[in-house]
Amino acid sequence: MEISKGDLVESLAGHDRGDWFFVVDCDGAYAAVADGKCRKLFHPKRKKLKHVRLIARTDCLSAQRLRAGGEVLDSELRRDLARLRHQNQSHNQGG
Repeated sequence: MEISKGDLVESLAGHDRGDWFFVVDCDGAYAAVADGKCRKLFHPKRKKLKHVRLIARTDCLSAQRLRAGGEVLDSELRRDLARLRHQNQSHNQGG
């Protein structure tokens, strides 16, 4: 599946390996990613697509706004990432 704006991805390489991000922009072989904490929306991290793994194409509020080109706050990214990570951990633990 191709990675696009608003998708939830995991970093596979670099000092941020294992961290989750939202794709803010995608062009060719690169994606600009942000998490609202270490990588803010005004200065996203540029990563090669081969260094990220698609986790989900989510319909959370932040992802919807990113896809529509609307305004998103860093606090909204942090909140949605925390919620999605928590859901993933509880799903993987069987509860």
